[in-house]
Amino acid sequence: VGDMAIFMVQNDLTPENIMTEGKDKAYPDSVVAYFGGMMGQPAHGFPEDLQKIVLKDEKPITVRPGELLEDEDFDAIEKALRDKHGIEPTKADLISSALYPKVFDDYQRYIAEHGGFSRMGSDIYFHGLEEGETCEVEIEEGKTLVVKLLEIGKVDLDGIRRLAFEVNGNRRDVMIEDKSSMATVSGGSSRKVMADPLNPLEIGSSIPGKVVKVLVAEGDSVKENQTVAIVEAMKMETNITSGCAGVVEHVYAKPEQMVESSELLLSLKADA
Repeated sequence: VGDMAIFMVQNDLTPENIMTEGKDKAYPDSVVAYFGGMMGQPAHGFPEDLQKIVLKDEKPITVRPGELLEDEDFDAIEKALRDKHGIEPTKADLISSALYPKVFDDYQRYIAEHGGFSRMGSDIYFHGLEEGETCEVEIEEGKTLVVKLLEIGKVDLDGIRRLAFEVNGNRRDVMIEDKSSMATVSGGSSRKVMADPLNPLEIGSSIPGKVVKVLVAEGDSVKENQTVAIVEAMKMETNITSGCAGVVEHVYAKPEQMVESSELLLSLKADA
């Protein structure tokens, strides 16, 4: 329901116009699963007209979703987690992996690359430090780091910033990519190009987020309503579809790229 609300706000959909403006849109997977009955059945059922535009040609289930699940092999999951992530999984890990395999794998990869942040204060994790601000971070039982942000450098031509920290009295400089900057890379322009909403040959992102996959390449033929890319925001994956048939003329988006709502992802030309 929350994903549906976000999608509606980002696409200027309202209860009054969703049946017309929203009938050809591709809805997030979580919304499709919800209207497909995979979270259960509402007490008074789904609004049939709304369910139809979300599901398109997909038929909903009308039984308890658990009845459709096959028996789970938790021994196999336990072995897979040991082999893949090198952890001794708890029962909570096994259930998490069974229910949300992709999310759990992403979480374990994040922990392996960046470490755990469960002991860091939420304000620091989400908002960071201001210049001159100090915080304490307990990295393990009885071990605390005193971290002070000394300086935030300017963005260079490659979109890199230098951050100067003091950790327990010792200076540390870190170079990071500023993904929010509009820096010029290799002398080129980074001006974002927006898709023309009146031109069906220009396909833009329906939400702001990260490009997960680009499913077509230049020269490929695409059909109307074909999924051409997947964009993720707040763990919600949204299929980006073509508004018409054509041939891919140019692909602007790349995997892992952050895009704005309506930013041009690819352009088509009419199929001769």
